[in-house]
Amino acid sequence: MQPKLGIIAGGGDLPVRIIEACRRSGRPHFVLAFEGQTPLETVEGAPHAWVRLGAGGKALKILKKEDVKELVLAGPVRRPSLSELKPDLWTAKFLAKVSGKALGDDGLLGAVVRELEAKEGFVVVGAESLLPNDLAAEGVLGDIAPDTQALLDIERGVEVARGLCALDVGQAAVVQQGMVLAVEALEGTDAMIARAGSLQREGLGGVLVKVGVDKQENRADLPAVGESTVRAAAAAGLRGIAVEAGGALVIDHERMLSVANHVGLFVVGVRV
Repeated sequence: MQPKLGIIAGGGDLPVRIIEACRRSGRPHFVLAFEGQTPLETVEGAPHAWVRLGAGGKALKILKKEDVKELVLAGPVRRPSLSELKPDLWTAKFLAKVSGKALGDDGLLGAVVRELEAKEGFVVVGAESLLPNDLAAEGVLGDIAPDTQALLDIERGVEVARGLCALDVGQAAVVQQGMVLAVEALEGTDAMIARAGSLQREGLGGVLVKVGVDKQENRADLPAVGESTVRAAAAAGLRGIAVEAGGALVIDHERMLSVANHVGLFVVGVRV
C-alpha cells in the first residue's frame, strides 16, 4: 500500500484533482486546509483539518497524528503580512531562520520543503507525480492553433517568463503584438490576466505564457493552468495560452480544452 499522503491545500483546482486521484486509486490521504485560503468545497467529503496559515506547529502535529508520510503542496496561497500571520513558535523559528534573505515565493517554498524533509521527516512529492496525465504535452492541445503573430508573442512571453522565474518574481507574462502587457508578481495569474486585459490595444489579442524552467523548487510550485485560467483569459480578451511542455500542469485537461474550444482560445505546450 502507498504511504498516506498529506495534501497541503491552497486555492484553485489542483488540490481537488489530487484528492480525486487518491480516491480513484484508493490511496489513503488527509487534507490540511488553511482558514481564509482554502475554499470550503475543496475539502468536502475528504478527511481534513483546518489551521491558521501561521500555525505551523499545530499543522505538523495534526499531520503526524494522522500518520502522514508524504506531502504535496497544492494550489496557490496568498502570502499574508506578518500581522495577519500571527506565527506560533514553530513558524516564528522558521521565519527567524530565513529572515534577512530576499525570498520570493519559489525561494520561500523551497525553504519550507527543506524544513519539512530535513527537520520533520516527511517526503515532499511534486503534483506531477500524482497527476502524470495532466502534464502539458508539446504542440497544439485543443482544436485551435496559434497564428504567426501569436507564435511570435509566445516566443517573447517565454523569454520574459523565464526571466521572472530566474529572479523568483513569478511564472507568467501576457504579450500582445510583441508588447509585454503584464508580468505575474504577488497578485497571482488570474489577477495579472485581468490587469493585462485592461491594457490591451486594438487588434489581435494577447497571449498568456506560463513556464517553470529556472525555478529552484518545482515540487512546491509547478506552473498550472485550468478551466478558471481559460475563463479569465477569455474574459480579458486574450487569444490563447501557452505553457511549458513537460513542465506545467493542464488541470483536468479534457474539461479545460473543451472550454477553450468553446470560447475560441488556443492552448499550446511549448518546449522551453
